[in-house]
Amino acid sequence: MLRWMLAALLLSVALSCRTAAVGPVNGVAKMDTSPSSVPGTRVVLLGTGTPNAEPDRSGSALAVVVNGKAYLVDCGPGIVRSTVAAYRRGIEALGSEKLTHLFITHLHSDHTLGYPDLIFTPWVLGRDVPLEAYGPPGLGEMTDHILKAYEQDIRIRIDGLEQANSEGYKVNVHEIGPGLIYKDDNVRVIAFPVKHGSWEHAYGFRFETADRTIVVSGDTAPCESLIEHAKGCDVLVHEVYSQARFKERSPKWQEYHRSFHTSTVELADVARQVRPRLLVLTHLLLWGSSPEELVAEVRQSYDGEVRCGSDLDVY
Repeated sequence: MLRWMLAALLLSVALSCRTAAVGPVNGVAKMDTSPSSVPGTRVVLLGTGTPNAEPDRSGSALAVVVNGKAYLVDCGPGIVRSTVAAYRRGIEALGSEKLTHLFITHLHSDHTLGYPDLIFTPWVLGRDVPLEAYGPPGLGEMTDHILKAYEQDIRIRIDGLEQANSEGYKVNVHEIGPGLIYKDDNVRVIAFPVKHGSWEHAYGFRFETADRTIVVSGDTAPCESLIEHAKGCDVLVHEVYSQARFKERSPKWQEYHRSFHTSTVELADVARQVRPRLLVLTHLLLWGSSPEELVAEVRQSYDGEVRCGSDLDVY
């Protein structure tokens, strides 16, 4: 009897510790990042940063993981290091040799500086099939220039003592327009145009799986196309900037951000129309505010579930 009571006590303590580990952190509720805690489709944030070089936030990137397969969205600086970190936390689909599918919202540098890394590093680490890359017009030209820039590296790795395989560095580029751009047994991916300043081609993506619908805004100012494609989704991952700190920006930068991005106040209005089960903030332009303050700004006029994303969060 004593042994049974001791075992029950230890189990109770363990469960309470686990609950505490996934409770609010500095006032912002965090999600449990253990893979067993989120059945079915999962969203893994790989980079929640911006062009600002923040050491604790990699460049824009995330993964939609379905049935052990990863579908990457954008490839900002640090993407492969982030996938390795997620793999070590138990997300096996993000093993380097398994990184084979990429969807790019637009060709801004903070969303593509990790593209060469994603082309070459997984190849060096064992990927033996080409990367399948889906993105706006211009992606093919960008890819050709990258492969040209690294042609000596490719030659040495294949023909030298490393004897690397001759396929894993290659890229099959699919330049996309609006509509259904990809489909397999796990997922349907629909691209829709978004309003990102002077970019002619910028997209958000809607991932439809058997158990969830995930919508990724990409970089955008508020637009009807996003609202239309995101209505009723399970998770909306949306970029945002602090409206409170926006007022402190210079007129030049205010004009820029108003045209290219979405404020907390504007996002609250978008979310009220979309009503996602969960709103996740990313591409965070904090400008000195805290994640807690950013969430509070959204919650001033939106009563749904909101999380401020951090690198390696899983939803």
